[in-house]
Amino acid sequence: MSIFDHMGYSVGDMTGSAAFYDAALGALGFSRISEFPIPGGSIIGYGSEHPQFWINSGSKLRDHVHLAFAAKSRAEVDAFHAAGLTAGGRDNGAPGIRQQYHPNYYAAFVFDPDGHNIEAVCHVPE
Repeated sequence: MSIFDHMGYSVGDMTGSAAFYDAALGALGFSRISEFPIPGGSIIGYGSEHPQFWINSGSKLRDHVHLAFAAKSRAEVDAFHAAGLTAGGRDNGAPGIRQQYHPNYYAAFVFDPDGHNIEAVCHVPE
């Protein structure tokens, strides 16, 4: 069972953030599956079967968040990193093994448009 049912936060630039998450999460096999208006803007939900990650228009968070999304393979981690950078993210760690965590921790890190540290990680040995 997953540790969470869903989570989300406000973003300062909904258009830029939506483009970033469409690309970066798309590389992991997740897509935008829900979108609707809320007072003062909109909310977008991403997932595979049901929305598990949400962004909503509003004020940029004052403190930064770190999120790690599960990847099924190292190739998905590589694709996430490339897609995130192409969609306006900033590099915060190229794809590779993070031995300090464990021998099969393969991850990449990208700052989203609001500066949040977004990670894709695969724990499966190649």
